[in-house]
Amino acid sequence: MTNITSGNSTSGASATGFSLTGIATRLPRYTPLFLLAIAWEVTTRGGLVPIAALPALDTVAVAWWDLAVGGDLWRNGVASMTRAASGLGLAVICGSLIGILMAWYKPVRIAANPIVQFFYPMPKSALIPVMVLWLGFGDASKIVLIFVGCLLPITLSAFNGARGTDEVLIWSARSMGASRARVLWEVVLPSALPELMSGIRTALALSFVLLVSSELVVAREGFGYMIGWLGDGGAYDAMFAVVLTVALLGFAADRLYLMLMRRVLAWRE
Repeated sequence: MTNITSGNSTSGASATGFSLTGIATRLPRYTPLFLLAIAWEVTTRGGLVPIAALPALDTVAVAWWDLAVGGDLWRNGVASMTRAASGLGLAVICGSLIGILMAWYKPVRIAANPIVQFFYPMPKSALIPVMVLWLGFGDASKIVLIFVGCLLPITLSAFNGARGTDEVLIWSARSMGASRARVLWEVVLPSALPELMSGIRTALALSFVLLVSSELVVAREGFGYMIGWLGDGGAYDAMFAVVLTVALLGFAADRLYLMLMRRVLAWRE
C-alpha cells in the first residue's frame, strides 16, 4: 500500500513538473505581447499620448469588468460569434468542395475559375452596402459577407492542394482498381488537407475582420456595433476594452486552430 501511494505521488509530481515545464517553455513566445503592454503603460503614464486617445490598462480593465457584469459584452459577443461561426462554417464546407472539384473535374474548373479569380482581389468590405441592400440590416447580411469573404481563400487552398497531389499515388491507386471517387476521397483529399487547413486558418482571421467591419457600418448589436457606439459616446476606455476582447478572441481562436491542425496533420511527421 505504501509503495503504491509513493508511486502515485511521484507520478503526480512528474506530471505537475511536466506541465510547469511546458508553460515555462511557451512563455517566452509571448514576450512581445508583455513588452507591448509595458510600452502601452509607459506611453500613457508618461503623458506621451492623451488619456482620451489611449487609456491606461487598469481603466480599460475596469471598463471591461463593468461591461461584463452588466451583460452587454456577453450579449453582443454571442451575436458576433454566432455570425462569424455561421459564415466561416459555410465557407469551409462549400470552399473545400468547390476547390477540390475544380482540381478534379475540368468542366467545374472551367466554369468556376474565372469567377474565383475575378472576385479574389476585390476588397470584401466593399460588398457591405450590397449585402445590406439585398439582405437588410439583420444577421443574414453579415453571415453572407463573411461567407463570401472566407470562401475564396479556402477554395483556392483546396484547389492548389488537390492539384499538387503526386500523380504516382493516383496512378498506383487506379492500377489497383480504385474507382475515381475512391481515389478522390482516399488520395486527393488527404494530399490537399495541409494546404486546405492553412487556407482555413487565413479565412479564420479574415472572418474577424469582416465581422467587425460589417457591424461597425450596419448593426444593432455585436462587437463592431459596441466599438462604434462607445467611440461615438466618448467612452474610450470601454471602447478599447471591446477592441482588446476581439483581439484576444481572435488570438485564442488561432491558437486553438493551430492545435487542431497539429493533431489532424500528425501523420505528416
